[in-house]
Amino acid sequence: MSSRARKKKQKHVVSAGSERVKKQIHPRVRYILILVCVAAVLVTSTPLLYKLFLNQSKPLSETNKNVMKKIPPDVKKAMSDNSLPASVLPSVRVPILLYHYIEYVQDKKDVTRQLLNINPNIFEQQVKTLVDAGYTFMTAQELGDILDGKGKLPQKPILLTFDDGHWDFATVVLPILKKYHVKATAYIISGFIGGADFMTSDQLKNVIASGLVEIGDHTVNHVSLKGKLYPIVQYEVDAGRILLEEQYHIHVVSFAYPGGSFDEQAIAVVKDDRFATAVSTIPGIIQSQQNRYFLFRIRPGYRMGSQLLTFLTQSAFNVY
Repeated sequence: MSSRARKKKQKHVVSAGSERVKKQIHPRVRYILILVCVAAVLVTSTPLLYKLFLNQSKPLSETNKNVMKKIPPDVKKAMSDNSLPASVLPSVRVPILLYHYIEYVQDKKDVTRQLLNINPNIFEQQVKTLVDAGYTFMTAQELGDILDGKGKLPQKPILLTFDDGHWDFATVVLPILKKYHVKATAYIISGFIGGADFMTSDQLKNVIASGLVEIGDHTVNHVSLKGKLYPIVQYEVDAGRILLEEQYHIHVVSFAYPGGSFDEQAIAVVKDDRFATAVSTIPGIIQSQQNRYFLFRIRPGYRMGSQLLTFLTQSAFNVY
């Protein structure tokens, strides 16, 4: 083979490989990545901007101190400016329970894990309490349909939601959901799938195959979205959804803000990405069109039996 022919063949192989790589990346993700890269080049031009960019992209380590517990001022103002009569925005009483870890924590020095954890036996008793009391377990997507008037609200609705996609969801939570045949919604950090503390891809596939769990987007890297550069917010929200949809062949319409942290820009990005609902960490039990992009959630703690049922009848919730 001549030198010219070899070069032509090598060029064809490289070109074909490049085309395969391009086809593997969703066009919208590619566009957002370009925006992020441009922003990175701009901010790395000076040390101060570079430091700002690193801080903006840092994953959030969730604690009781840094989760959002109140509606941010800019969102409150937007709500006031766009307020509609109560008849147009009917509210529904739907408790959305928030969980992270369901395990027996081995490291007693891991304060954050212990704070966010519920022991498996307690969780099962909570599920049994709700089943015996006649509650109907719904998904976030089903709640969105009801807010849109596409379905009738059950007499005793409730949602079980799990943030992050930790390994114990597949090994502990799913068997309990199957045992009592109840639904749940799991918000997955797509960039952490397969990580040391998270579900593997195969485990997530098994969760999806159960037919009991709706999969929601919890960003790519668990970055707090409040006050962040627009390209970063758009990438975390949009790419997280696309990665889940393309990898697992599902339709993702529900979103959870990392640490419940959001602002008016984050809400706008979530809306533009055609999510049906988004959940926050603001304590509450009343859901409506007005807060469908920051639905209120409550942590059940270690309450069981009558204590849990009484807790769910409260009209005000002041703690996360």
